[in-house]
Amino acid sequence: MLEVRNLAIHIDKENRTIIDNLSFTLNRGDKFAVIGLEGNGKSTLLKAIYNPQSLDYCDVKGVINIKGKVGYLPQTILEEWYDVPVYDYLLKEYPDSEIKLESYELLGKLDQVLTRLRFDSNLIDHNPKLNHFSGGELVKLGLAKILLHEPDLLLLDEPTNDLDLETIIFLENFILNEERPLLFVSHDEKLLENASNGIIHLSLIHKKRKPTHEVVKMNYRDYKEFRKLALDSQEMIARKQRADYKKKMERFRQIYSRVEAAQDQTVRNPSTGRLLKKKIHALKSIERRLEKEKAEFLEIPEREEAIDLFFEEDVLIPKGKVVLDFYLAPLKINERILAQEVKLYVQGDAKVAIIGKNGCGKSTLLKCIYDDLKNREDISVGYMSQKYEELFISNDSALHYVMKTSGVYDEARIRKIMGALQFTREEMENKTSQLSGGQKVKLLFLKMVLSKNNVLLLDEPTRNLSPLSAPVIHNLLLNYKGCVICITHDRKFLEEVFDEVYELTEKGLIKLI
Repeated sequence: MLEVRNLAIHIDKENRTIIDNLSFTLNRGDKFAVIGLEGNGKSTLLKAIYNPQSLDYCDVKGVINIKGKVGYLPQTILEEWYDVPVYDYLLKEYPDSEIKLESYELLGKLDQVLTRLRFDSNLIDHNPKLNHFSGGELVKLGLAKILLHEPDLLLLDEPTNDLDLETIIFLENFILNEERPLLFVSHDEKLLENASNGIIHLSLIHKKRKPTHEVVKMNYRDYKEFRKLALDSQEMIARKQRADYKKKMERFRQIYSRVEAAQDQTVRNPSTGRLLKKKIHALKSIERRLEKEKAEFLEIPEREEAIDLFFEEDVLIPKGKVVLDFYLAPLKINERILAQEVKLYVQGDAKVAIIGKNGCGKSTLLKCIYDDLKNREDISVGYMSQKYEELFISNDSALHYVMKTSGVYDEARIRKIMGALQFTREEMENKTSQLSGGQKVKLLFLKMVLSKNNVLLLDEPTRNLSPLSAPVIHNLLLNYKGCVICITHDRKFLEEVFDEVYELTEKGLIKLI
């Protein structure tokens, strides 16, 4: 069981509170999803519940009561683990700690746990280091590590990141069938719709200075409808209040002006003057009542989804232009052959998606395609790697990263656009290494827009985006007149954006759609 009461989290460096007075309880069978825009504190909330002392950049106040052991899956496995053998990772608490004697007993359950996670145990037979595994394999190993300890509460931060479709569906069933209380963050709308039975929605309004939240016991699909109706109703009432108030004030001012004018004209008539003085007193009372009415107005709700990003009309690829005529035999990493023969022909403004099992070589293939296209002078290629650290210079601020890499040096223009993407002034000045995964994705898309790239190579671009932001990226690419080649396992993204879907297998690419 988990009880959170009056939780407040304040970011010291930015001097702003991101969560305030949050209270909720999780009991057996509860599967609550934490949602909200990028940078609104979703991952920070999970870290605060698991180990508040680890948040050296925050001040955490409030009550957190946990009965039993906690299993926490972070959004990414820390780099300190990458050179650690896999068995050390599974059994150690920290990379530099010793393996406790009793931890070896956990190995007796390892095969059972790996089978449940559909992880091929042969992959760890020779105890390879963690940097040997794909992103999806690392997620499964992270789940195995926490399940070995049989926790009473599960905290999962973006567990579907880097997973293939088959494993995402498995994870969905895992959450559905899990009886332990479970709190998770996910960008995957289908997972949220199918697996959650409660929602914690973290919001930051008033230029990200005022934290708000909603805690409801319903699934994500129902919550979206509930929230839309509630916001529509609140907005309608709020706007009617303001319109009615405006009419009343106009009427009040007309009457007040007439009474004042009459008072000026009756200075020498004491009787009439006393009458008008009483009217002025009554009007002052009405004015106070109207001002009190104004103070009690409902706020016009801020809609978090209202972010704006689009490519200009002149960013396009002619229909008949050959963008890619690719052939590689074999596709391999070092001496490991991933696919015998890969062929891919792409023409015009095609939207091409590539799916495949974890570790099959999708990211490697996309990097090979990028190397094949990056020096072409007849197209402009934008590339988004799954490993953001390859694309960011950590000493740069978010603002200067966009200005330098896009070649657009109009700072006022860049600030305005970043503001439309829900970046605060402070976040614009933050180092890119301090940004959330979703904020980094937004920066990369902004760079592509400003660079006018007419070919986009994207490796899991929605994996760190809030489900509130993802539809904006869907629309961005739907209306894009250039060519997109994308690795994704986001089911909603696949359904809405792509007209060609390939699966990468050991034999090569097989066209599914």
